[in-house]
Amino acid sequence: MFACVLVVDLFVPAAHSLKEKRAAITPILEGARRRHRVSVSEVAHQDLWQRSELAFATVASSETNAREVIDAVERFVWSFPEVEVTAARRSWLEEEN
Repeated sequence: MFACVLVVDLFVPAAHSLKEKRAAITPILEGARRRHRVSVSEVAHQDLWQRSELAFATVASSETNAREVIDAVERFVWSFPEVEVTAARRSWLEEEN
């Protein structure tokens, strides 16, 4: 079993309220959940208007499958012109036998 978490820091330049920020990040969260079947959450900066940190997690039977899913999710996040990706990092969990 392989588990991978992608954490993406975002800047939302057009947001002038928390409501506007949520309007910008909700399509990313819901789209990733539907399209790529990953677990998603906003994990930091919930109280800031123009910043967000999103986490996406997947579990697969092989490293290749997990990597393909997380690669697709990262491309998906980058495809949104409303947000600027300031950082992206991955963490891996490999089951020990």
